Amino acid sequence: MVRLSAVGVVAAAALLAACTAPLQPDGDRTPTASPTPTPPPVYRAELQLPEVPATVIEGADPATLATGVSAALFASAPVAVVASAVDSEAYLRAASAAVALGAPLLLRDPSTDVTEPSAGATAGTTEPAADPATDPAAAAPTDVTADELSRLGVLAVLVFGDVEVPVDPSVTVVQAPAEDADLAALLGLDLARQVVEPTGDVTGPTIAVAGLDRESPVLLATGPATPAATPAATPAATPIATPIATPIATPAAPTEGADAGVSAGETGRPAGDATPAPTESPAPPALPLTELAETPDGGLVLTTGDPTELAAVATARAAGLDVIVVSSGDPRVDPADIQAIAAVQPTATIGIGSGFGVSDTLAWKVATAATGVELPGGGQILFPGRRMVALYGTPAFPGLGILGEQDPAASVARVQGLAAEYQALTPDTVVGAFEIIVTIASAGPGEDGNYSNELPAETFIPWVEAARDAGVYVVLDLQPGRTDFLTQAKLYEPLLLYPNVGLALDPEWRLGPDQVHLVQIGSVDVSEVNAVGDYLAELTRTNHLPQKLLVLHQFMPRMIQGRENVNTTHQELAVLIHADGQGSQGGKNGTWQALHVGEPPGVVWGWKNFIDEDVPMLTPAQTYQVQPIPSFVSYQ
Repeated sequence: MVRLSAVGVVAAAALLAACTAPLQPDGDRTPTASPTPTPPPVYRAELQLPEVPATVIEGADPATLATGVSAALFASAPVAVVASAVDSEAYLRAASAAVALGAPLLLRDPSTDVTEPSAGATAGTTEPAADPATDPAAAAPTDVTADELSRLGVLAVLVFGDVEVPVDPSVTVVQAPAEDADLAALLGLDLARQVVEPTGDVTGPTIAVAGLDRESPVLLATGPATPAATPAATPAATPIATPIATPIATPAAPTEGADAGVSAGETGRPAGDATPAPTESPAPPALPLTELAETPDGGLVLTTGDPTELAAVATARAAGLDVIVVSSGDPRVDPADIQAIAAVQPTATIGIGSGFGVSDTLAWKVATAATGVELPGGGQILFPGRRMVALYGTPAFPGLGILGEQDPAASVARVQGLAAEYQALTPDTVVGAFEIIVTIASAGPGEDGNYSNELPAETFIPWVEAARDAGVYVVLDLQPGRTDFLTQAKLYEPLLLYPNVGLALDPEWRLGPDQVHLVQIGSVDVSEVNAVGDYLAELTRTNHLPQKLLVLHQFMPRMIQGRENVNTTHQELAVLIHADGQGSQGGKNGTWQALHVGEPPGVVWGWKNFIDEDVPMLTPAQTYQVQPIPSFVSYQ
């Protein structure tokens, strides 16, 4: 659909004046064709998308963010909108106009205004341009708005607020009218006023701009409309514009003198009247006729909703791109964001602001969100907002924990009932979980000599899939004996590729070359733990999986040597230290407190209730009185 927008309405009759045919010798008049006026040209912006999967636009100020998004999405534009960076009402009106016109919105601080840049002066300044070769400071500050207007090749600029725009003299500058009706007529559009209600949330205006639709434009404002003095004289649906290269002429003033007669522009007073005849006011300069550019497929823009991102968001909506407000800066957090991204299936995503991290990180996070696959309990990030209650053990071996006391379906029902008891105690979402021992410490060396029985991965698929279908999480527990954790973890990669499966390392059962189980308590060096974390993070990232849980079991400080250096920076993982000591509650609490000394930054905590060994075992309410409240509680 082509929608024309322009200003400078002129009378159709002036363009279509009739021409009288000359007389022929027989007295008849031979009809001749009336001259056909040349229609004004129609302009359209040229849109583009970045060639990489994700781009983060950073900037210390709103003007830099605005120009960054403009440069990323607009190869050229016939019209740009510029607003005062310090006028909030002008901001909203400008955003509305930019989206309606399909034009980029740029910002300018009035403190940088100039009246006329002198020859040899840098744009946006009044000082002569310095030589960068002799003055290092000469290359420092640049006028990003002026530079972007030049790059866009604009023919006209629509200005909101009290701000000067340094552009080439050939560029038409139009000051936006203050009245709503006049602005609607200027744009050639029917703009309903939409008030942005104050809510105390500073992100409100930016979110409102993110909701603008260039196909159904509205005028955002912070208060009720001020009635216009006079309505627009010409219907907005049929604008006729003068091309911007030829300004609309001002009618000539009446000629003085007795025999001058009545001149054009005169109101009919006789020539020589003592009272000067009024003249018409000059018509405003005209914007070119424009139509909306076709939006490129696969583009998506993310914003945190911060007020500094408002103009950049308007530019994205002017280009017709979907804009999703991701307040956390991580598109994997909110289920609504995940499903919105999955619906777009973006090939090029722009994140506005430093809250989205670096471009490569945003790329894999968006790719993960685009799968639409969520964790049990929703979203693709484990904590905060979620807690887990788990049955511990392994199928067919009841002596190793209560998980082996029933089949998968009965285990699902049992853990969900237990999780429901905890759900009544917290506003967080409580998710049932299975912690399945997949490699079991053995008294003898076995055929491979590693004192660990590696159970076949395929035997656990029914458990993993039953849990997945029921919204239950699964943690695979490793007791590696004399081999290393990474070697064993890779054996279960087919299971780790399920979105609801994480990994637990049990250093109690990690033996040295000459150690045996139940004679020594095992331990692991932090370098081995981090090697597993690196592997699991890469597996998660490259396969676009939701965040995975990495559990580290511990009940003595020496079990994880160098624990303070555990790598917790992988955003693909949530690292949890699981205090799994047993015995009296006084002893367990002492262990809990001791383990928190020197804890690595960013870890969450787990607690184990031993049904037969704890004296007494804590109830769910008592378990949640432990501080900090455990994020993961298991039962053995």
